[in-house]
Amino acid sequence: MFSRLRSMTIVILSISLAAFTSPKESPDPLQPTLGYRSAQILHIDGLDFKDLNHNGKLDPYEDWRLAPEVRVDDLLTQMKLEELAGVMVHGTLRAIGTMGTLGLGSGYDQQQVKQAVNEHGVNSFITRLTGKPKFLADENNRVQEIAEASRLGIPVTISTDPRHHFEQVLGVSSEGQSLSKWPETLGFAAMGDPELTRHFADIARQEYLAVGIRETLSPQADLATEPRWARISGTFGEDAELSRRMTKAYIEGFQNGAAGPNSGSVLAVVKHWAGYGAANDGWDSHNYYGRFATFPGHNFEQHLVPFTGAIEAHVAGVMPTYSILEEVSLDGRPLEQVGAGFSKQLLQDLLRGRYKFEGVVLSDWAITNDCADACQLGAPTGEKPNPKNIGMPWGVLDISKEDRFAKAINAGIDQIGGTEDSQYIVEAVQHGKISEARVREAAGRILLQKFQLGLFEQPYVNADAAGTIAGSPEFVRDGDAAQARAVVLLENKSLSSTGRPILPIDPAGRKVFLLNIDAAEAKKAGFTVVDDPNKADIAIIRAPAPYQSEHPGYFFGLRQHEGRLNFVDSDEAYSALTRVSALVPTIFTTTLERPLILSNVKPHATALLGDFGIADGPLLALITGKSAPAGHLPFELPSSSDAVQKQKSDLPHDSENPLYPFGFGLRY
Repeated sequence: MFSRLRSMTIVILSISLAAFTSPKESPDPLQPTLGYRSAQILHIDGLDFKDLNHNGKLDPYEDWRLAPEVRVDDLLTQMKLEELAGVMVHGTLRAIGTMGTLGLGSGYDQQQVKQAVNEHGVNSFITRLTGKPKFLADENNRVQEIAEASRLGIPVTISTDPRHHFEQVLGVSSEGQSLSKWPETLGFAAMGDPELTRHFADIARQEYLAVGIRETLSPQADLATEPRWARISGTFGEDAELSRRMTKAYIEGFQNGAAGPNSGSVLAVVKHWAGYGAANDGWDSHNYYGRFATFPGHNFEQHLVPFTGAIEAHVAGVMPTYSILEEVSLDGRPLEQVGAGFSKQLLQDLLRGRYKFEGVVLSDWAITNDCADACQLGAPTGEKPNPKNIGMPWGVLDISKEDRFAKAINAGIDQIGGTEDSQYIVEAVQHGKISEARVREAAGRILLQKFQLGLFEQPYVNADAAGTIAGSPEFVRDGDAAQARAVVLLENKSLSSTGRPILPIDPAGRKVFLLNIDAAEAKKAGFTVVDDPNKADIAIIRAPAPYQSEHPGYFFGLRQHEGRLNFVDSDEAYSALTRVSALVPTIFTTTLERPLILSNVKPHATALLGDFGIADGPLLALITGKSAPAGHLPFELPSSSDAVQKQKSDLPHDSENPLYPFGFGLRY
C-alpha cells in the first residue's frame, strides 16, 4: 500500500512541477524542470538554463550540469559581504495581523519579505503561517518570486517547526491545518518501530514539499531524563539507544534516504545539541530562570548517543541547545559556562571534531537578542509578557550584540536563527572580529544545500495540486492508526459481571457517560450516550495532562506545561473519576506528555490508558476493539513527587520504585 501511494504521489509532484516548465521541450533527458517567473531563459546546446543574475550569459552557478560544490564556489565569488551575511541569518516570514511579527496572520507581509530579501540578503525563513494547502503553497510561491527577482536570484529555504502533531506551542510547534495528524514523536518511541517512524517522516516530507516547505526544525533527539521538563513530548523518551534508532529513521524519512540532502529532501535539523533534557529542576531554557542543564550523575556522554543516529543518516543541520551545561567537562576541561550556541568546545571540538559533522550548524532562535529586566524578571503581575522581550543569550548577557554574533560564529554557528540582523555580521568582519574566510565557509555550507535540493532550478510548487497530496485520505488514515497504536494500556481490570477485562468493549446496547469526548463520535462508534452517570453502563473520561503554570510573567513560561505531574482534586477530570467510578466502571485516558504520577488514579480506573495525542474517533475505535494499543512506556512513570525530587536530572531509569517501569504496556 505504502509503495503504491508513494508512486502515486511522485506522479502528482511531477505534474505539479510541470506547471512551471519552459514551453520548450528539451530532447535531453537530463534537462531538469525549470521553475521561473521573472528570470530569462538561456537556450544553450538545446538545453535551458535560468539567467538568475540577469547578465545575459550562463554563469557556473546557473549551470545545473555542474557539481553543487563547483556552483557554490562560483556564486561565492559573485557575492558581496552584505549578501554573504544575509545567507547566515534565518529570519521569520512576517505576516499581516496583530501577531504578524511572529509570523501569524492572514498571509505574508510582502513588503517585509522584499525588505529582508533585497536589503538584508536573507534567504532562509521560518514560516508559522497556517491554512489550507493551496493557500500555503500560493504564499510560499510568492516568496520565491521575490527571491528570484533579487540581484543573484538566490532561492529561499522555507523552514517550519513540527506541524503533524497535537501539541501547539509558539516557538516549539505549529498548527498543521489539513495535514495528516500523528501522535507526538514520543508516541513513535512508545511504538518502537523505526520503519513506522520512517514512514511517518516520508509522508510529512511529501506534505511539506507540496506546500513549498523545504526544511523541518526537527527531530528532537534530546534525552528526556528530567521528568518535570516541559518539552518531553517532542523527544523520543529517556532511553538513549531507542532514541538513536528513532532519530535515524526520522531523518531518513524526511531527507528521502540516508545519503544526505537531495532534490526530494526536506532538510532535517536535529536538536538540541546537547544535554537539553537534563534541565535543572525541569525548568526550560527558553526562559532565563531555566537556563541551566545539570549533570550530577556525570552522564553527559549518554545524552550524545541519540545524535549519533542523526549523523549516521547524514542530517543536514544541527541546532545547539540554549542551555548552559553544569558539571560537564570535555577532554579534562570544564565547559565554558555559556549556552551551547556560543561554545567552541561543544561545536568545534565535539560536533565537528569528534563526530565529523559536515552540515550546517543553525543556532536556536534569539540567542543574539538582549535579555533585559523584563526578560530576566518576567512581566509585572497582571501584565502579559511582550514578545519583544524574548532573548536567550545565556552566559553572554553582558556583551554587545555584535560580539554575540562574533562569539557564536567563531564557536561554530553557521546561521543565526530568528533574526534578520545581518548587519552585525558585516560590522564584526569590518572590525576584525570574524574573518571573511569564516563567513564564506558558513555561507557556502548553507548555499550548498540549496543546490542539493534543486531550489535553483525549481523553487515553486503547483498550488492547485497541493491539496491532493497534503492531507490525502490515505495519509490521514495512517496517522489515525498510529495514534491508536501508540497508546499504552496501563490497566485493564476485570468486570465482576463477566470476569473479563473491560477492554475491548462491545458498544452495542451500552449506555455511556462521557467527559471531554465528542458525543457524536461515541454515537458513531455504537454507544448510547447519557448525561447522568447513574444511568450509564460505563463511563469514559478523557483528562488533559496535569501541570501548573508557575511562571506566567514569561513569554514561554506562560505557554509551557511546568510543575506538578500528578492529578489533584481541583482537576475536573480527576474529580469526575473519583465520583463516577464509584457508580460505574470507568475508562480513564490521559496524555503522557511527561512522566505522570498516576498513583491516585490507578485505584479508581477500571481501564487506564496513556496516549501521546489521539483524536476521539481513533480513541473510540481502540476502546471498542476496532484497533488495539501497542505502545510501551518510553519512560518510567514515577510513584510519587518525592521520587521525582530524588531523581538525578541527567540519568534515565532512576526513579525509585516506579509505578510503571520503562517499557511497560499491556495488550488485549
